Amino acid sequence: MDAWLATYAPEARQYEHPATLLAMGRDEIRARTEPRFAEPNLHAKLLQRSVAANVVIDHEVVTRTFPEGPGSIELVCIYVVEDGLIQTASFVFGETQLD
Repeated sequence: MDAWLATYAPEARQYEHPATLLAMGRDEIRARTEPRFAEPNLHAKLLQRSVAANVVIDHEVVTRTFPEGPGSIELVCIYVVEDGLIQTASFVFGETQLD
């Protein structure tokens, strides 16, 4: 968790694209993400990555345990990186597919 969180700037923000704030700062990002890291089936598969200047766009399929049960979700993640750290991360959430 600490190594993953270290990729974010201390004041980084996460959004549901385009502008719904999900978490602000490493403490809130940790609180939002830590329960997912405890899921036994958590796995992210990177399908495609595009990079233009300081913007990275990842297309992923994430396997995890939802409240309704195990399944997967397709995500598009848009990262703005400055000084080697993620400043903002915006997520486009696809439909949840339960197993």
